[in-house]
Amino acid sequence: MKTFNNSIASPIAHRPVFVRLARALWVALAAATIGLAMSGCSTAPPEGLTSVTPFDVNRYLGKWFEIARLDHSFERGLTDVSATYSLKPDASLEVINRGFNTKKDEWKSATGRALFTGSTNQGSLKVSFFGPFYGGYHVLALDQTDYQWALVAGPDRDYLWILARTKELAPAIRDQLVAQAKKMGFATDKLIWVSHTRTDN
Repeated sequence: MKTFNNSIASPIAHRPVFVRLARALWVALAAATIGLAMSGCSTAPPEGLTSVTPFDVNRYLGKWFEIARLDHSFERGLTDVSATYSLKPDASLEVINRGFNTKKDEWKSATGRALFTGSTNQGSLKVSFFGPFYGGYHVLALDQTDYQWALVAGPDRDYLWILARTKELAPAIRDQLVAQAKKMGFATDKLIWVSHTRTDN
């Protein structure tokens, strides 16, 4: 009887190799994912822009109403949006964002933490709603007299908010802020003007 030498080893014999390769691939993918996430969470202002100075955090505390915003996924479909800032014992800020989801007919809220990225005299902070990942929060224009309105940007020109202490902003001030934002390179024609009609907030 003729016999054949089986030169193909059993997969079981190579299992330790497969395990090592699988682990190495998993580590590489995890590192890449974290790297991408971190790279997408810049805390610097949009290129070419600087935040306001002086900035008094104590005067900035309290409730702000969102007058307008550029569209993004985590506020999509929300009306009656507000942000409330309070100072914590460790000098960080608690941020509570709240808005009404018209499709689900319910209020939605998120609580985050904000820290200054440099001097507390300048309106640049980093905000996190997702554990260790922070994004930039930069006050680009501010009512320095009464702290009644603010123009705020994220880490790039895809994020922009017009905030006010009241649910409506005087047309002249609104137009002034839109003109400023346009000059800064924001797509002001894509601003969403937020309605504030609910009385149960």
